[in-house]
Amino acid sequence: GAKRTRRRSIRTMSTASTTMMTSRVRCDALRAQSSRRSVAKKHASVRCQANTPPIDAPTRSSSAIANSKSVAAVILGGGAGTRLYPLTKSRAKPAVPIGGAYRLIDVPMSNCLNSGISKVYILTQFNSASLNRHLARTYNFGNGIMYGGNGFVEVLAATQTPGQGGKEWFQGTADAVRQYCWLFNDVKNKDVEDVVILSGDHLYRMDYMKFVEAHRESDADISIGALPVEEDRASDFGLMKIDATGRITEFSEKPKGDKLQSMKVDTTVLGLSPGEAKAKPFIASMGIYVFKKKMLVKFLDKDYPQDNDFGGEIIPQAAQDGAKVQAYLFNDYWEDIGTIKSFFEANLNLAKDPPNFEFYNAEAPIYTSPRFLPPAKIERCHVKDAIISHGASLSDCSVEDAIVGLRSRVEKGCKIKKTMIIGADYYESEEKRKAIIASGGVPVGIGENTIIENAIIDKNARVGKNCVITNKDNIEDLQDEERGIFIRSGIVTILRNSTIPDGTVI
Repeated sequence: GAKRTRRRSIRTMSTASTTMMTSRVRCDALRAQSSRRSVAKKHASVRCQANTPPIDAPTRSSSAIANSKSVAAVILGGGAGTRLYPLTKSRAKPAVPIGGAYRLIDVPMSNCLNSGISKVYILTQFNSASLNRHLARTYNFGNGIMYGGNGFVEVLAATQTPGQGGKEWFQGTADAVRQYCWLFNDVKNKDVEDVVILSGDHLYRMDYMKFVEAHRESDADISIGALPVEEDRASDFGLMKIDATGRITEFSEKPKGDKLQSMKVDTTVLGLSPGEAKAKPFIASMGIYVFKKKMLVKFLDKDYPQDNDFGGEIIPQAAQDGAKVQAYLFNDYWEDIGTIKSFFEANLNLAKDPPNFEFYNAEAPIYTSPRFLPPAKIERCHVKDAIISHGASLSDCSVEDAIVGLRSRVEKGCKIKKTMIIGADYYESEEKRKAIIASGGVPVGIGENTIIENAIIDKNARVGKNCVITNKDNIEDLQDEERGIFIRSGIVTILRNSTIPDGTVI
């Protein structure tokens, strides 16, 4: 009788434990909670990084959760990513790794979650397999339970639709949204009043609900994220002019000379101090927008059915035709990760002290996929201003101003400086590594006594012993994909899954 009672008790405890675990937030390291039952009631299955703050941390917008039903976000996966090639050779731009453990898509996705926006569409077209896999592993709302049954993350793949040239893929940012515009009238979006349009390749931290609230207070048809910029950078952006109320009256794409001078505005209108306004007399479009849903559908389907781009066509034309287009100030760190050079510099800046941007923030962390890897292992190394990611192994080497990604392996005698090592998708056992070396091959990682500077080492690359990768001849551009080498803007990239033999000098 005692044994039967004990067995029933064990079965009861096991069932309760399983129920609670499936409803808990999954983290790299599950936190012990004082009341599991309370957590099970509150939270659905959202996967996050181990450094995520406790679930009871305050949200960034007090009204965010209350308003989440009325806001949807659309994240644009971007085009072919030719300016980021070869990093986009086998992956979409938003899937490009950044910061050692993250991907670019994690930035807008985390901003949405931290802002309380739980209805998210991601539009993809090029090399989207790894992006889709990452999204499926990372962002699971458990049927929306966390947001009252209303939350979802849906990937919308490009489809061919009849057009003037026959069957066509997405022709631009606006056309991508147009092809799925019918979704905004779907029953699950019946409460949506405003749509936030975002890019998948920017680095910044922003509370989108404050953006939406300002959009609603001004009763704008369109609101545009506006970045104050200095004169020496202004000609790199699409600029806007505003009136005394912040309404946009003129657009100019990358102006120069007299045209640039004519785009100066009084940025105190947007809330800058007189000193800041003097230093930053221009406002640039960040490429993120808030539309009234009904106006977005009207612009795309009725008013401008032939226009395919938001920033260059639809928004300037709508403003000219009388639509209310408002600027929303964002005076913080923002970077467009659109080129190899900007990507490389933004990554290395993450390792500076202090960095321009930090992925960890107690109230607004950046989430990513859980990988359940061991801590980094560092033996007798010199490390300065570097980020060393989970599962990395460094031995008797020097690492300065660098990002060392997941599962990276750097052997003894190596000197790594101003370099991004993206890491590897898998480990090789010691036995396998020895067998590879014995057969004359190169194992995954950086071999002994290799010197690397001003370079990007893509995933699963095999760099042999005694190599020198420094671009000492200062070559600006070189394409040698057969050997696994690509130089752009003077930055050497070793291609994904490529092998660099022992003793190679680049």
